[in-house]
Amino acid sequence: MKYGIVTGASKGLGEGIARKMLDEKINLIAVSRNENQELREAAAHAGLQYEFYPCDLGSVTDISKVFNEIAEALYNRKPEAVYLVNNAGVIQPIDIAGALEETAILYNIQVNLAAPVLICNLFLKKAEETGSQLYIANVTSGAAERPVHGWSMYCSTKAAINMFTRTAALELNNRQSTSKVIAYSPGIMDTGMQETIRSSTQDAFIEVGKFREFKEKNMLRSPGEVGEVLVRLLVDGEVENGRVYHVNELL
Repeated sequence: MKYGIVTGASKGLGEGIARKMLDEKINLIAVSRNENQELREAAAHAGLQYEFYPCDLGSVTDISKVFNEIAEALYNRKPEAVYLVNNAGVIQPIDIAGALEETAILYNIQVNLAAPVLICNLFLKKAEETGSQLYIANVTSGAAERPVHGWSMYCSTKAAINMFTRTAALELNNRQSTSKVIAYSPGIMDTGMQETIRSSTQDAFIEVGKFREFKEKNMLRSPGEVGEVLVRLLVDGEVENGRVYHVNELL
């Protein structure tokens, strides 16, 4: 059987990815702070297995407890394939360097970088031990590739995730593993993160006017459309290990 694990599955892109996995008859393990009951209902309607694990990705203790529990239960079932999507992320703090709040800096690093690295590390180990097929997609951003005024933490953590992805893929290739790890840049979508960005001040985020215009001119893609592209890539495409895929390349 095939299983999908999606972090931040309760809303936005995570929900879009989770719904498409169910469409593809992939059993779903949803991880987020709060449960999306509609996903549970959709899985039941499709006759698929569904599990929800509450988790604060800002807590190393939570990550260790929850994901070790998931891995133990999942690999005891001898899955045909596992699709792991590290989707959860935070944009805050949005402000210039020198005005960033210490707690927000640390939380950003924990959620955007430490959490996906810890989760990847665990599941790559389990896949090697069991000989099962593992596909990992780390959600990144175009901000990983250019500096954005006010986004120093978001740019930095996403750039780091890209390099972790490339390096982990190199290591997998060097030991001839069948596991694959990629990064996926979803572009601009109509999500809660976009609302947070648009609420920024001009001083904190110099490009805020452009992002408000994206919404006003209906230029934001739906999370469902963007999530479908990723799942289609993982399930149907010939995934290139270590590649950073951009949604515009795949549409």
